[in-house]
Amino acid sequence: QVQLVESGGGLVQAGGSLRLSCAVSGRTFSTNRVGWFRQAPGKEREFVASISWSGRSTNYADAVKGRSTIFRDNAKNTVALQMNSLKPEDTAVYYCALGATMYKYDYWGQGTQVTVSS
Repeated sequence: QVQLVESGGGLVQAGGSLRLSCAVSGRTFSTNRVGWFRQAPGKEREFVASISWSGRSTNYADAVKGRSTIFRDNAKNTVALQMNSLKPEDTAVYYCALGATMYKYDYWGQGTQVTVSS
């Protein structure tokens, strides 16, 4: 049974940093991509970043490129999203997702709230 558990959200001032973590369990060989998405109030869910399970391939949304880094912690079976220089527009619920490719995600976590105050 696949489980994704996010942690690390919280309240931070603009310009600050947060590290989100996604603990992955029950992964199969067909699920090779982990992505982070976010959804702000009244807006559609949007892609933030993704990484292959090997860690060799990453991609980022333009909105966070240069400010965020996605990486794997092999020992802990987690995928982290380090976000720096946070802006109020980064405020959203952040979700971790697991799928076969960067375009198709089948499993989702429950989300973690990130609030950036101005």
